[in-house]
Amino acid sequence: MLDRASPGLLALAVSLTTLVAEAQQDAADVLELEAVSVTSNQLGTITEQSASYTPGTIATATRLVLTPRETPQSISVVTRQKMDDFGLTSIDDVMRHTPGVSITTIDSERTVYSARGFEINNFQYDGIPMMRDTAYSAGNTLSDVAIYDRVEVLKGATGLLTGSGDPGATINLIRKRPTYDFRGHVTAGIGSWDDYRSELDVSGPLNDDGSIRGRAVAAYQDRHAFYDRYSRKTTAYFGSLEFDLSPDTLLTVGADYQDNDPKGSSWGSIPIFTSDGHFNKVSRSFNPGTRWSAWEQYTRTLFATLEHNFSGGWVGKLQLNHQINGYHAALGSASSGQPDSLSGSGVSLWQGKYVGETVSNALDGYLSGPFQLFGREHELVVGSSLARRETDRKDHGFFGGTVPDFYDWNGQVPEPNWNAPTRENTVVRENGMYLATRLDLHDDWKLILGSRVADYRSRGDRDDMTETGVLIPYAGLIYDLNRNFSLYASYTSIFKPQTLRDRQGSTLAPLEGDSYETGVKGEFFGGRLNTSLAYFEIHQDNYGVADGFIDGTIETAWRAEQGVRTRGYEAEISGELSPGWQLQAGYTHKIARLDGEKINTVAPEDSFSLYSSYRLNDLTLGGGARWQSRSWRNFTLPGGARDFAQEAYWLVDLMARYQITKDLSATLNLNNVLDKKYYDISPYFTNYTWGEPRNMTLSARYDF
Repeated sequence: MLDRASPGLLALAVSLTTLVAEAQQDAADVLELEAVSVTSNQLGTITEQSASYTPGTIATATRLVLTPRETPQSISVVTRQKMDDFGLTSIDDVMRHTPGVSITTIDSERTVYSARGFEINNFQYDGIPMMRDTAYSAGNTLSDVAIYDRVEVLKGATGLLTGSGDPGATINLIRKRPTYDFRGHVTAGIGSWDDYRSELDVSGPLNDDGSIRGRAVAAYQDRHAFYDRYSRKTTAYFGSLEFDLSPDTLLTVGADYQDNDPKGSSWGSIPIFTSDGHFNKVSRSFNPGTRWSAWEQYTRTLFATLEHNFSGGWVGKLQLNHQINGYHAALGSASSGQPDSLSGSGVSLWQGKYVGETVSNALDGYLSGPFQLFGREHELVVGSSLARRETDRKDHGFFGGTVPDFYDWNGQVPEPNWNAPTRENTVVRENGMYLATRLDLHDDWKLILGSRVADYRSRGDRDDMTETGVLIPYAGLIYDLNRNFSLYASYTSIFKPQTLRDRQGSTLAPLEGDSYETGVKGEFFGGRLNTSLAYFEIHQDNYGVADGFIDGTIETAWRAEQGVRTRGYEAEISGELSPGWQLQAGYTHKIARLDGEKINTVAPEDSFSLYSSYRLNDLTLGGGARWQSRSWRNFTLPGGARDFAQEAYWLVDLMARYQITKDLSATLNLNNVLDKKYYDISPYFTNYTWGEPRNMTLSARYDF
């Protein structure tokens, strides 16, 4: 089935590109596109008010402000318009709509993102790198997107600007900016399972000449879930000020604040197997969490940016980001073991309390501008970054417990008296210098070369490690075939220190990731429509494989394998097919192997998504679908090894918006319209999580 489906979906994705190319040639003389006011800065083109599903320019790859066609890597962007159309209010929602990204739910508070066979733990905020720790979630994947203009996902290794990390992808969240004119909106919505949400966004000048501008955003959501006893309250605030210190100097300062307060959190979710090895199928409303279980998460951020335009087109920029991510997790969940299918016995409680906080400070400064060489104009960016993050964790202990009858579970058990905490502290420092240049070799040839020299130092209660002078190269070549299409090839890399130890107790060498990519990109209608078709290959060396025990201990030892290999291809199209008709669609195929054996099979090998909307005067209609191929994991059970799989499935979503008056609109979003039953297999535990059933949201928005 998969062998027949995959080529068909790829053919569909490729044919979309061909169709657009033909349509543009035929309609070039008659198609008139509406003028849209957009604003660009050193982060790229602002998508708010553009009514577009595609970006104008981006700077995530190299700090050079380039169009998608000029960027020699695959990048997917979810714009403000698409977020508003399909009711995407969280990072999880956005990732589900991002071509080439798969999302796996671990439990009620944790999700894992994957791209090209590797987890995504690299986040950026306005281009400033921050790392996420999946095991100890602290607000990253629960972030409310009301404060962001767009979310960019750069595929492949991104070591030039991030330094350390994984080679799959980097998520860059671009904040909203204050506007030169007064504007704002208020939104209120209601959804399935008692989901209530409100949002206020106000922006504009704060003095007569507009040299001081401000923006404030507030969002509040009180939601329950399709499973029993769960609720979560989310509060998000954002404020930003811009000061024109001179005609050439801009100072931006701001802050954001978010709290996530859940009740009834699960921890690891539902056991997959019964004691006789069959699928432990329970109702989608089943919640293994106790009534008191809660994984609270919060984020606090202060940021400042100083930009100055020098003569000759040169720009200097200094960015500072101070971020606090924390969690307070007192957890209880009936998630361990395999229940007897008749009596319900055999399941134990996981109960633990963990409190932690990470304080991150990052400073990045660079100069960028044109220079002349051999009669041609080229571009250069040179910069340096300093980063420090300190993590303090308190472990109050782990408690077991028995569940008399798993199938009669109601979460009604008392919270334990937690032990006094043990503390673990880690300080990580990362420094780097980077340089990138875009050379105009010929009218049709552009070469991008870059490199980063990185230093990494970690000091903690358990591990100390230092890596200095790590060289991270970057290279990309673009050839313009004609006014619409370009061929490109690129090489990028990244590294990641690790804490795994071999049998002698020595720390394994850092993971090293290399990305190779080649493809063709298209640009149509003045950049309003972008397409790409890419082949990629990623290598990761020093991959840790279990290797007995460390000498004289019962701690697992690891050996470094060379290495993981992922190969695949992607196709994507995004933007405006004709006035009022927006589209974002993508298809991805990848296979990751270690020593010839497939790994990371929880993330599907093939995925396809297509979302579109069409505006008819006061009515906008839209919808889309997501498909993913079979995913599975191999588990070792008392009776032997066994595969457990989620077969391929489709999810279908619909939306409609009606413009009641010039300023008032109402939007209806229907998700999983066909009420498909599906589940996510945990990549870490012998557990699964049901996907969301059919649900709806009705919201009203007033613009002023």
